[in-house]
Parts: sequence; structure tokens; C-alpha cells
Amino acid sequence: MLGIARVRPIADRGFGPLIALAVSLALPAFPGRADDKAPAGSRNTLFLTGQLLVASPDIADPRFTETVIYVVTHHPDGAAGLIVNKVLGDRTLADFLKRNDIDLGDVEGTIRFHYGGPVELSIGKGFVLHTSDYHGPKTRVVDERISMTTDIHLLKSIAEGKGPRHSLMALGYTGWSEGQLEAEIARGDWLSAPADEKLIFDDEYDTKWKRASQKAGQKL
Repeated sequence: MLGIARVRPIADRGFGPLIALAVSLALPAFPGRADDKAPAGSRNTLFLTGQLLVASPDIADPRFTETVIYVVTHHPDGAAGLIVNKVLGDRTLADFLKRNDIDLGDVEGTIRFHYGGPVELSIGKGFVLHTSDYHGPKTRVVDERISMTTDIHLLKSIAEGKGPRHSLMALGYTGWSEGQLEAEIARGDWLSAPADEKLIFDDEYDTKWKRASQKAGQKL
């Protein structure tokens, strides 16, 4: 789903005014190089790029309680990722496209908005995490399985049946400055786990954190 598999009622959780507006898809100043590709033989410079961060049951920040984050980039100068298990609400795909000046007529289905994190959430900055079978001019390749695109026309491609196999629309993102994520991991706030396409993109939100915790070796 980026929302076109089946229609669901809009789940307005206080973010109705935000998801009703046009969403700006633009790549922020994520740390690291634009494509996150490390030179041959230096994969350790990627740190946790392309992996999952799983919140510990003891994490102190309530914004991240039971969150699962896909790490888009992690370099010595910082890290950034998208929360994949918190839903803000749904809108009809046709209405969303029209608000972003794309009119395809009577497009069926909905688009589901996820809470990607607190950074740039209030200004409606959007990111589409998706399988790497799609690549456009504003696509950031994370690895051979997952990419992130910041181009509203990706949604047009999805509506036309030309998009990636799986996708997830997030508003806002989660970011860490230099050394911040490492300190939080050392404090026990986060565990890491291998990324799993099904876990990232399925809609079984109530169990994502538990499943990711098990992958991270966390006993609940």
C-alpha cells in the first residue's frame, strides 16, 4: 500500500490539517554522501545504514516508545531514518495528488501517512521509502533492496501502476547529530536488527515492534 490497494476510512489522529495540505518532498541535509555508497573494502563506514533500530522498553524519550526505525544513513557526522510502525492517517490518493497539482482523474484508493519522526514534521516534509525496483531522479539508494525518493511524481507513477513493488509515505524524519546515536545505543536506548522487507512495508503495525525486537534478540 502507498494506499492504492484498498480504501480505508481516514484515521485522523490530530494530524488532519497536516495531511490535508500539499506535502513537500525534498531531500533534507542528511549526513553522509548523497548515495551512501562506501568505497570498496570500507563497508564499516556505513555503520547501521540499511538496518533497523528497535527501541528498548526502557527508552526515556516518549516520542520513540516502541518505535522501529529504518536507518537511511549513518555516518560519522550523524544519522537519519524513518519510523515505519506509527500511522498518522489516510487520505484519498486522488485528493492528495490534486493538492500537489497532479490530476489523474478518478484515481482509486488511499495514501497512508506514517510518522517518520519529529524533524521537519510540522512543515509537511515527506519521504517515500520503497523497494529498489524503482529509481527516479530524486531517488537515494540505501542498498540493493531499499531506496528513498523525494519526488511527488513517484506517487503519480504508483497511481498509474508503474511504481515500486512496496512503498511507505512518511512525514518528518528522525535525525541524530554527530555521536548522538552512538551515545543512545551505548545507554541502551536502541538495539539493531537486520532490515526485513515484509516487516518494513506490511500493515501489521501492532506487532512490528515485537517482531523487530525478536530479530534484535531482545527478550520481552
